[in-house]
Amino acid sequence: MSLTRRGMLCGAAALALTPGARAQEPNWPSRAIRVIIPTSPGGSPDITSRLLGDKINPRIGQSLVVESMTTGGGVAGLGVVAKSTPDGYTLAMLTGGFATQAATLKNLTYQPLKDFTFITSVVKYPMVYAVAPESPIKSFGDMIARAKANPNKVSYGIVGAGNVYHLLGKWIDNAAGVELNAVPYRGTALALQDVLGGRVDVLSDAATSAIPRIRSGQLRALAVSSAERYPLLPEVPTMAETVPVIKVESWLGFAGPADLPKAIVDKFNGEIRWALSQPDVMKWAADSGVVPAPSTPDEFRARVEGDVRQWSDIVVRNNITIQ
Repeated sequence: MSLTRRGMLCGAAALALTPGARAQEPNWPSRAIRVIIPTSPGGSPDITSRLLGDKINPRIGQSLVVESMTTGGGVAGLGVVAKSTPDGYTLAMLTGGFATQAATLKNLTYQPLKDFTFITSVVKYPMVYAVAPESPIKSFGDMIARAKANPNKVSYGIVGAGNVYHLLGKWIDNAAGVELNAVPYRGTALALQDVLGGRVDVLSDAATSAIPRIRSGQLRALAVSSAERYPLLPEVPTMAETVPVIKVESWLGFAGPADLPKAIVDKFNGEIRWALSQPDVMKWAADSGVVPAPSTPDEFRARVEGDVRQWSDIVVRNNITIQ
């Protein structure tokens, strides 16, 4: 079988128009990069994306344009990324909620571990259990002891349901053999009011919002969920010091659609790694309650897969269903 010169040229032209060929463009990026975040403007994913964009824009010659898409808890926006052309111009800033949604939601429009290319994690931070300064609960161990003696009487405020706050509480219940009373709220501010007012015993919060309140004396920390003591709260014990299996951190990280070319992944990974090493970014991280955590793509994928397995186990064990 022979090919004519005309046929070869037509075939080459057709190949050049395919998404895969466009994705391999040698001068990427040649236009703005859209970064979809699954949370509201002004939150940690939004601020972090914009900060890193400001750092790398001069180096890559293009802008990161951050767009918030919160419909369905951010699921709609992540679906847009999953279905986008793998050319490096539509990315997502994932949160730790990506793993809890994968564990709890059964009707996602995408397959969480198959429809994304995981580029790099960005920052990490633990969850914090904290109480009002005058609370009679003196430590995380004291909280567990009180919960064992009084099932379903020790209450803790969480934001929403089916998320890390909810699933972490169930994990503590299972691992410590207790029954804590979860009280869901629409936002942290409302939960905080009830904890400070003595109507709820404990606040379950992310380090990003808890640390300023702990530093100001508004709250007293009982424990953090990280495997090791958190460098930004070194005096606060870990939950694992009382209940050894409890070890988890939330995170932010960049991802794109499946089949994102390795050259694009490696270039963007390198730029984010550079940005996170800059002194002003490191200072911002410490002030914000997070620790820079750049990773290889494989390390980020392994983190997400591990979290999905862990939360899925909790969901099944506790028969949790979220509509």
